[in-house]
Amino acid sequence: MNNVHLDPLTARDIDIQVTKVLRGLGNPEPPLRLNDVRALLELDRGYYSTTDDSTLRQFVNRLTVGGKQIAQRPTILLDFVKSFQLDALYLPDQKRILLNKDIATPKQRWNEGHEIGHSIIPWHESLMLGDNQFTLNPSCHELLEAEANYAARRLLFLQTMFSTMVLDMPKTIASTNALAKHFGNTLTTTFYGVIEAVDIPACGLISQHPTRRKSKDAPKELYSHFIRSKVFEEKFPSVTPEMIMGIVRSYSSFGNGPLGESETFLFDDRGDKHTFSFETFYNGYAALTLGTCSAFKG
Repeated sequence: MNNVHLDPLTARDIDIQVTKVLRGLGNPEPPLRLNDVRALLELDRGYYSTTDDSTLRQFVNRLTVGGKQIAQRPTILLDFVKSFQLDALYLPDQKRILLNKDIATPKQRWNEGHEIGHSIIPWHESLMLGDNQFTLNPSCHELLEAEANYAARRLLFLQTMFSTMVLDMPKTIASTNALAKHFGNTLTTTFYGVIEAVDIPACGLISQHPTRRKSKDAPKELYSHFIRSKVFEEKFPSVTPEMIMGIVRSYSSFGNGPLGESETFLFDDRGDKHTFSFETFYNGYAALTLGTCSAFKG
């Protein structure tokens, strides 16, 4: 899955909402306390399980979608969760966030931030859980998720506080890990945010361990996310995640932690060659590969 860069006007409108929240909290220092955010926004939080739908069912009779009681079609909420394999969801009618309790605790912070993102974007309420073809269309769902992701990152990383620190630091996984600890977020969440915040060509790959590929795996199954900075997306449109995976395999070692690093060339949209530095770190669950071009002149 590739990351999605929002158009500037949409990003600005979402930032206005995030600014209101942070101002209401007195412009806090990191790490952001989500309990305080929920209290400010008057949001409730609950949990559900994908293996036991009783928790979801208890909300069905009280939900309305498009002004109609969801009880007229009680499976819509369950269908929605299963269709999109959701780890969390926001119920606008009840101002309630539900988190999948089967997900590892470190990931819950991001999931909750994402649902808070949905709650503060004004145009999402009328579309959340909408019972119509437009809302359930995959392209519409992808856009809504990208907007909520942007809101979550800007909230959890305190907007310009994070982006300013990113621009001033070395573009390495070690620096990314330091930022993760400072802001109280996971390494993977911070890794994603760093790549989107940099002002140079940079890309990131979240993948399987590069030395443990199963013979039956198709290339697209080897990675889950291909993240590109805005400059990279514009100037290196022909670079694919499969190409990056090939580079990673050329230098990666076995085991956990740092797997290796290398310098190699990538070609931009004009056919010019540029030097990129790559490094890969395995955290026990996924391999994080960061590639940066610090001497780019576009």
